[in-house]
Amino acid sequence: MPDSYVLDCRVFEVPRSFFPACRRATAEDNHVPFYAKGGEFPQKRHIQFRRPDGELYTEEVMGMEGFSGIQSLLYHHYPPTSVSKVDSAPLEKVEWLDFGPLRGRQFKTTDFPAGGDPHESRRTILGNSDVTLGLSRPTESSKTFYRNGQAYEVWYCHEGKGELTSQFGANPFRPGDYIVIPYGTTWKMELDCKEARFLVIECPSQIAPPKRYRNKYGQLLEHSPFCERDINPPEFRGPLVERGEFPVHVKVRDAMHLHVMTHHPYDVVGWDGYLYPWTFNIEDFEPITGRVHQPPPVHQTFEAHNFVVCSFCPRLFDYHPLSIPAPYNHSNVNSDEVLYYVDGDFMSRRGVDKYDWTLHPSGLPHGPQPGATEASIGKEKTEELAVMVDTFRPLQVAKGAVEFEDQSYAYSWAID
Repeated sequence: MPDSYVLDCRVFEVPRSFFPACRRATAEDNHVPFYAKGGEFPQKRHIQFRRPDGELYTEEVMGMEGFSGIQSLLYHHYPPTSVSKVDSAPLEKVEWLDFGPLRGRQFKTTDFPAGGDPHESRRTILGNSDVTLGLSRPTESSKTFYRNGQAYEVWYCHEGKGELTSQFGANPFRPGDYIVIPYGTTWKMELDCKEARFLVIECPSQIAPPKRYRNKYGQLLEHSPFCERDINPPEFRGPLVERGEFPVHVKVRDAMHLHVMTHHPYDVVGWDGYLYPWTFNIEDFEPITGRVHQPPPVHQTFEAHNFVVCSFCPRLFDYHPLSIPAPYNHSNVNSDEVLYYVDGDFMSRRGVDKYDWTLHPSGLPHGPQPGATEASIGKEKTEELAVMVDTFRPLQVAKGAVEFEDQSYAYSWAID
């Protein structure tokens, strides 16, 4: 097997023996917001659909939870099963540390190393059996095709631009885009920049907009902070009909596998359905505000099994005449809170900068640091931008995160 086929993937594994069993996506989970399609396909499912040379296109049903979850139908020039080689490939084994004394923690990742393609640059910071959180700071486009057969992935683009290509088409991305990639998508990331930076979320359950913002038919409601117009399905670019050797790295069963296909994996002439990669930009999230300080759930953007993703966006502050814009102290009784700081002035924190992470574990109260509450009074707006992930099972810290930790963070609330 040529060495060029082997990609040193820094994709993470959560050992099953370390955490409780993962829950996989089920038919009761949320859906991608709407039906989409691209290219050509027959009027009915599972009937003859022929190429110009008279041969049949190969139909593929790509779906979740057997045949009871969301799915798409794709039509290929060549069988998607045609491979010339299969082998194992490297997969980084994440070392999880003992959490130690319960405390708030901060990771300053400004100097997170840049280099390699999106997978080679990827490193785990935090994780549990429901979700893993990491960073990637690539300087190159993807070297081979990649498919995650056991999890959804969300790549939040902090810096850089380019497009995610897949068998469905292309999803252009820019700073602020959440790139949502479902199970089974074969993809590459093409960078249109010298360097990019991503927050990477991986979870074995489906990730989608919150159910409370949707009616019984799945449509986003009027009070939702975004709507279907803000969600971008792939742009269909037409099939790439090429024969040859095309290596695809497939992550499944907590291992990485190499499949060398005999044709280009983007040989799809058309597709339709509900399962496809899509993007949503944080700038299109419409903040919900009120006369007094609103609780964190108003910032919720996505939900999955045992965790949520929230977007803290530039917004007007509360308008009660005696309002206190800074958040009140609150106790994480049964959730861990992670904030990834994107931009702006984080008025409730001191010593927190762009690119930082904070982890406030369950079992501890947290809130504004000394002086922040009084200093917020009279302020009319904030320009802060941050992504929050709240998990309902404790997070562990990966060994690769330790070099970025500020050990003094837990004492930053101390009163002189």
